[in-house]
Amino acid sequence: MDFDTKIVVVVAHDLLDWQKLNVVAFLSTGIITQTPELAGEAYVDASGQSYASLCVQPIVVLKSTRERLPTFLARANRRGLTAAIYIEDMFATGHDAANRETVRQYATETLPLVGIAARGNKLEIDKIFKGAKMHD
Repeated sequence: MDFDTKIVVVVAHDLLDWQKLNVVAFLSTGIITQTPELAGEAYVDASGQSYASLCVQPIVVLKSTRERLPTFLARANRRGLTAAIYIEDMFATGHDAANRETVRQYATETLPLVGIAARGNKLEIDKIFKGAKMHD
């Protein structure tokens, strides 16, 4: 299936593996909750057992240096896209309210970003994340 939009998650390349996985998981949910139609129908196996729905669209995972992440965020913000962000401080918090509070402590330009995700028109998303590389 061909989609008019693209979902991209970019993580800092220098994170530990568990941190990268954590960031991708959180940022993916941020994009999906902004666009409920991205949640597909429940899965059912041949035995009739139901499973949770998944995102209907592929999610591209890229990597970048931390220094490039603010550039991607600025590009998304200039285009009016609602990005999902993950900052370094969130690794030390234990719940959503604490995550929001730690983000609130920073101006946009000083956020200690370790990940960002966005969904939009394919060409627009490619321009926003130009410079990021495929994650290995």
